[in-house]
Amino acid sequence: MNRTAAMVTTALLLLPVSALSDTPTVDVPETARAAAATVDRFFAALSAGDLERAAVELDADVIILESGGAERSAAEYLGGHAGHDAEFLAGAAITPGHRTARASGDLAWVASESEIAVPKDGKPIAIASTETMVLKSTPAGWKIVHIHWSSHVKKSSPTN
Repeated sequence: MNRTAAMVTTALLLLPVSALSDTPTVDVPETARAAAATVDRFFAALSAGDLERAAVELDADVIILESGGAERSAAEYLGGHAGHDAEFLAGAAITPGHRTARASGDLAWVASESEIAVPKDGKPIAIASTETMVLKSTPAGWKIVHIHWSSHVKKSSPTN
């Protein structure tokens, strides 16, 4: 996969929530709100290019799956692909959509959908993005232990 396609795919997967309909829903009960807030802090830090702040939200042994590839630690992700993700997100307009989260005991998951608008060859393209993050409760708060990102370019432009 070329670098642009990889960056688009990664960026789409990094969105905390996405707008795939006109009426996004948020289904995050009180028990899962702190975990969802961790996901939001991670995404905000990554979008700002602040990899040190993003690292705080990741477990050292996080597994990140995307586009058939895997990064098997926070160090591996932050030392490589995270910079490309941050670069992509810096030029993107993200519309949050549906989000569902659940927590039980020391584990939680947060599933989000988003739409990302980015310029490509001087024209806007729209990307539908989904992500699932699994978190564990630690003495330092919720930490992301698994991320799965998936995305595709929408057939219509963001202006349609």
